[in-house]
Amino acid sequence: MSQSLPVRTPGASGRQHTVPEPQAGPSPALRARAESGWVRFLRRGGSDREESER
Repeated sequence: MSQSLPVRTPGASGRQHTVPEPQAGPSPALRARAESGWVRFLRRGGSDREESER
């Protein structure tokens, strides 16, 4: 290995940076399902708290 490595000069690599496309959000059906699950979770948490206060 008598060859030396090429000398690198700092600077642009030649790559073009592009702004990524915004990702689509969850579907309306998935949002509704998640919302109903969250409501049930909060209701369950509230009922546990009421029982422990008694």
